[in-house]
Amino acid sequence: MTAFKQLVFSGVQPTGNLHLGNYLGAIKKFVALQDTSDCIYCVVDLHSLTAQLVYDDLADQTRSITAAFLASGIDPKKHIVFNQSRVMQHAELAWIFNCVARIGWMNKMTQFKDKAGKDRENASLGLLAYPSLMAADILLYRATHVPVGEDQKQHLELTRDIAQKFNNDFSSRIASLGVGVEMQVGEETVNGFFPITEPVIGGPAARIMSLRDGSKKMSKSDPSDLSRINLTDDADTISKKIRKAKTDPEALPSEVDGLESRPEAENLVGIYAGLAEMSKADVLKEFGGQQFSVFKPALADLAVEKLAPIAGEMRRIEGDRAYVDAVLKDGGERAGVLAETTMKTVRDIIGLLQG
Repeated sequence: MTAFKQLVFSGVQPTGNLHLGNYLGAIKKFVALQDTSDCIYCVVDLHSLTAQLVYDDLADQTRSITAAFLASGIDPKKHIVFNQSRVMQHAELAWIFNCVARIGWMNKMTQFKDKAGKDRENASLGLLAYPSLMAADILLYRATHVPVGEDQKQHLELTRDIAQKFNNDFSSRIASLGVGVEMQVGEETVNGFFPITEPVIGGPAARIMSLRDGSKKMSKSDPSDLSRINLTDDADTISKKIRKAKTDPEALPSEVDGLESRPEAENLVGIYAGLAEMSKADVLKEFGGQQFSVFKPALADLAVEKLAPIAGEMRRIEGDRAYVDAVLKDGGERAGVLAETTMKTVRDIIGLLQG
């Protein structure tokens, strides 16, 4: 091998309703990347067990995320859409990566600290180790690029660390099997089987905050439904939530620097920029000096224009359970072929006995 083939991988947990932050921060990027790369998009249902163990409707939540993918414009025939638990190799590679990763690496993960809180001893082992499963999700397909939000950058760094340690530790065996790519690590050349995956970050609305508190990320778990715009909200609900969004009494500034220390204003400008596919600076050129009484109706009209068709299509697709299940089955079968190809080589590299 002389190079890794460019491939995009990303996943979304099936926990709660998808919202505007998921759309602008992730799914909209997923759709755009289809035009330039081979893509694999996964509903990571195994990851959802770290949030809570017992669900009444995990299967339907998985279908709902899939419907959002499809309604937003992801093509399941040209690319691969599937749910993680269909492909057992995700868990198999995660175990191997548990043995590659170091406990110290996991203890540094800020999301574990945030989610475990003060009761770390009572947190599940899955919550501590789930970045290892995330690394397996990505590297099982030897993905070269992953669209990530700011909150996942640290986990992607861990994925890169795991790939690099695996490549370093097994370099000579990878070379003897003829399955590697020569890679420079400092002054040393190693034979790498896994790519050092690159993040895809960017856009004017990479991080969307709560409509009720600009210092907090928009979240599916926020008790106030007014804090977020759900992808299933109808036009009237979208408009109402934007009208009620928290703001400050000042007019919008004319320059981006003027948004500093104004988190709610910055968030709404960022949402407009993300939906309109323009920069925050260009939004302020249009609306700078105007009051929110002018800006909010314009934002509401734009949000309805962009999101209401997705909501309608999502509801239509969700109503066709057989179609959604067929997409996931087909995607799982295609992903499984790729996954087993990788795992067969990984087993050979490690030295596991296989028939």
